[in-house]
Amino acid sequence: MHRLGGVGLAAFERQQQSQKSFAELSNELSQTQVNHLHDQLAQFRNALIRFASTHRDSIRRDPKFRHEFQRMCATIGVDPLAGPRKGGWWAEMLNLGDWNYELGVQIVDVCVSTRERNGGLIEMGELVRMVSKLRGVAGGVVTEDDVIRSIKTLKPLGAGYEVLDVGSGKKMVRSVPKELDEDQSVVLAVAQEEGGRVTEDLLISRRRWTPERARAALENMLLRDGLCWLDEQDEEGVSYWVPSAMRWEE
Repeated sequence: MHRLGGVGLAAFERQQQSQKSFAELSNELSQTQVNHLHDQLAQFRNALIRFASTHRDSIRRDPKFRHEFQRMCATIGVDPLAGPRKGGWWAEMLNLGDWNYELGVQIVDVCVSTRERNGGLIEMGELVRMVSKLRGVAGGVVTEDDVIRSIKTLKPLGAGYEVLDVGSGKKMVRSVPKELDEDQSVVLAVAQEEGGRVTEDLLISRRRWTPERARAALENMLLRDGLCWLDEQDEEGVSYWVPSAMRWEE
């Protein structure tokens, strides 16, 4: 029994030693992998710095080039254009983080200056056009995608800036902290189709609404939310004009 006990103890010690050896080997492999990863990240960081420094002007001014640059960075979870808070080290080092904030300030400028006439709701194409005009030629071309990305950086302000999909591929930007209900979204979609003009009959014929529903939706937009104008001199009767769906020449 003593010999069996000795053999059992020796086997147990060998097993412990084997486990310890495997643990040490695993730690060594893990550390090697970590070191290798750090080396790869350092190489990539240096390459990204060189690339961004060389092509900074193209990133700022060429929307297609900027989109490809952002897509390349997104594959590794980096967004140098997101600003210092979200872009972190990359945004600061590459000196590109202020790009979205600069665009954001211009978006706010346009939205605030047009709020009196459109009630805080502006069509995306109109916003892009006015921001581009504000930036001038030196500011480079701005796309809808640029505006959408920049508006996301404005959310922490809590001012209600949001991109709304009103159907048929149409988008609008809201700059006031209030939600649109389903009927208002339908009215906006019809207004987009008609260049800003909406009537009760249009809503009844195109959306199969009852007269009461159409009248209530339009009156709420007029009296409660200030999102449309009343035209009592229309040749076809009373009509409503939605400024955010109208084309304005500045």
